[in-house]
Amino acid sequence: MAKTLSILVACGSGVATSTVAQEAVKQICSEAGIPVKIVKSTMSEIQSKQDDVDLIMVTTNYRKPVNKPLIKVFGLISGIGEDKIKEEIVTACRALLD
Repeated sequence: MAKTLSILVACGSGVATSTVAQEAVKQICSEAGIPVKIVKSTMSEIQSKQDDVDLIMVTTNYRKPVNKPLIKVFGLISGIGEDKIKEEIVTACRALLD
């Protein structure tokens, strides 16, 4: 896997929960051997930044259309459904690398 995936992690402010989610996603991808570069943003920046990334992850609901895969990752912060989200992240990342 020579390609490095670019992931956008967004939350309301682009600071608090996205930082926690970013660290969790880094750890998940590292353990799975998936090279990633993570960019943080606010929810309102998703539309303008989506063309520069391979995958979008959000910590809250996002209802606008996007042209990249989108994963809700609030469970990485709350602990609710965390294993399912980890599996979804690894599956999506591997699919993008194939």
